[in-house]
Amino acid sequence: MSVTLPQATLHKGTPLHQVWLLYQILNLLKIVKRVFFVRSMEQIPCPCCGGVLKVIGSRRRKTVSDSGNIRILVVRRLRCIVCNRVHHELPDILVPYKRYDRKSIETVLDAQQPLTVAVDECTIIRWRTWFRKMSNYFLGCLISLNIRYGNKSVAVQSTLPKSMLQRIRHYVGDAPHWLAKVVRSLANTNLWVHTRSAFMS
Repeated sequence: MSVTLPQATLHKGTPLHQVWLLYQILNLLKIVKRVFFVRSMEQIPCPCCGGVLKVIGSRRRKTVSDSGNIRILVVRRLRCIVCNRVHHELPDILVPYKRYDRKSIETVLDAQQPLTVAVDECTIIRWRTWFRKMSNYFLGCLISLNIRYGNKSVAVQSTLPKSMLQRIRHYVGDAPHWLAKVVRSLANTNLWVHTRSAFMS
């Protein structure tokens, strides 16, 4: 987006340094964005091997809210001192590899809530397609984590509701932050699918 100077500053007799100063101020106002530094207060072990994570730097992550506002989050980069794998410390408002925040995606996936998200129709279709493809995997991981950690309240699948979203919410609860619980459970146990590639069988 180009910055146009007000017409009054372009008349003859206006000193050039005043025009340049106004141009710089307008450019500065254009690039100022809300930047937040993210730091967790809890010590989480490495999702891959359970080792200790050491801070090695940070990186910027841009996210868009449901109203369309852009926020820049500075997240820490962590390296495991045992397996040397690098992880990023993401807050609960983010979903890995998604540009919009968690609240926007939850609002679209919840059929009962009215859509108040500032996104176009193709993005909404893409989110719903992504969730439809990944919901069986999410549900299987949540069931396996419940069994692994000794939760005896794992219900028989035939008694659960028929909707995949309702089945997932059976394990993470009906609170508004259900997608954050799914992301946290899978990412912190190294079960989040990063990339999908074709391979020969």
